[in-house]
Amino acid sequence: MIRTFIAVELPESFIPEIKRIGSMLKSPGIKLVEPAMVHITLKFLGNIQEDKIEPIVSALLQVECKPFSARIKGVGVFPKPAYIKVIWLGAQGSFGSLHDEVERVLSPFKFEKDSNFSPHATLARVKQVREKVTLLETINKLENVDLGSIQVESITLKKSTLTPEGPIYETLKEIKLKT
Repeated sequence: MIRTFIAVELPESFIPEIKRIGSMLKSPGIKLVEPAMVHITLKFLGNIQEDKIEPIVSALLQVECKPFSARIKGVGVFPKPAYIKVIWLGAQGSFGSLHDEVERVLSPFKFEKDSNFSPHATLARVKQVREKVTLLETINKLENVDLGSIQVESITLKKSTLTPEGPIYETLKEIKLKT
């Protein structure tokens, strides 16, 4: 079994700004995502049999979505400020359409549908917050941070290996969006 997900990668040029934001959020109980590994998850597939990789890749090649321009902007939280589990970077653009297409081509595989897809890139997972007021003030300061525009031209099927030091991601296949 391989733990997998489908993602849109962020450009390497965003890493310094992601590091800067992370340094502002760093505190006990908050586990930052390695800046180079921050990405937008389109769909988490979970554990799949290795022999399903090729059929999934074939299905993803059928995605009908033209490349699009997107903006990576703003910092927020899930599920809500009173109870923070995830701190994220906002993603604006045609991610909803791309997500719907991924859902459509993968429907024969019977993965659970993501009914409340909200495009974002996870910056940190929150175990516990010692200084909630300070954290919320920092997040408010970052709510309009703008990393800039990206061209979304491909999606990647990623393998995620969980380790005590954190996950290790490996690209199984990159699929170019049809122009």
